[in-house]
Amino acid sequence: MKTILVTGGAGFVGSHACKALARAGYLPVSFDNLERGHEWAVQWGPLERGDVRNERDLRRVFEVRRPWAVMHFAGYAYVGESVLDPIKYYDTNIGGTAKLLGTCAAFQCGNIVVSSSCATYGTPAQVPLKEGDPQNPINPYGYSKLVVERMLKDAETAYGIRHVSLRYFNAAGADPDGELGELHEPETHLIPLVILAAMGRKPFVKIFGDDYPTPDGTCIRDYVHVSDLADAHVSAIDWLAAGQPSTAFNLGIGRGHSVGEIVRAGERVTGLRIRMQICPRRPGDPPILISDPSRACETLGWNPRFPDMDQQIETAWRWFRDRWPEYSCKAEYS
Repeated sequence: MKTILVTGGAGFVGSHACKALARAGYLPVSFDNLERGHEWAVQWGPLERGDVRNERDLRRVFEVRRPWAVMHFAGYAYVGESVLDPIKYYDTNIGGTAKLLGTCAAFQCGNIVVSSSCATYGTPAQVPLKEGDPQNPINPYGYSKLVVERMLKDAETAYGIRHVSLRYFNAAGADPDGELGELHEPETHLIPLVILAAMGRKPFVKIFGDDYPTPDGTCIRDYVHVSDLADAHVSAIDWLAAGQPSTAFNLGIGRGHSVGEIVRAGERVTGLRIRMQICPRRPGDPPILISDPSRACETLGWNPRFPDMDQQIETAWRWFRDRWPEYSCKAEYS
């Protein structure tokens, strides 16, 4: 049983990846400082407390666990926050990854799968986006991920560390078995905010800009179910285990949904009315981001199981409804 060190394994995507790894016969070891992760989410393998910015923490876990490969999720991932506090993002996303790659080299761990982002592309000249399209990020978060991708190439040249960068689009949904879900404080992701507004835990959903060049004026994004993302990460580990070369893959469904469409889908799935508040645009938000996932599908054999938006919202709705049953039937706004 190969040991996989999962940095950020107590987070939303990382915990789902740990479940998928265990199901595939790997031993996931979560490495997390629990700043934004949750100890209850670590259910498929041990938890090692530590911070990727701390070389002593990293060396300790590598000495004890001797991982064959690393899945790297640890870092900050909010576009708006990155604009307000860019140094925080450079310190953790770039500096932490540098410490991690140095530790991989020191312990001869030669395989890493990295959580990258569609934010590396910036505002695309055309959609859907392909892996070879220009990467011109327009916010510090996207830039930090682009620098990480460059670091991976340099680390392979210098130390022989092979890598897969997974540029995923908007992670959505929750574990279909109900064992995991998305829970952030504060919550900034659209689908959880839509559900919380439907439940009455939020008074409304903020819509950041309704004057974009899109059919309803709101941003369009490509949403991919978190369990499908987890499956793709396992496929990437298998790719490296088979001796395949370093590469990058887009992970999305290949279809876009506007913010307005997500709100309407939330109403359809929950059966509850959802109020909206129109706010100014956020800096760093491209109008449209849609993936071309064909390379991941054809090369990795990745086959998303939850491509439908109502499916994605329904799994998240069940997660929140089970967590707060006292709110689940309150149609305050109907």
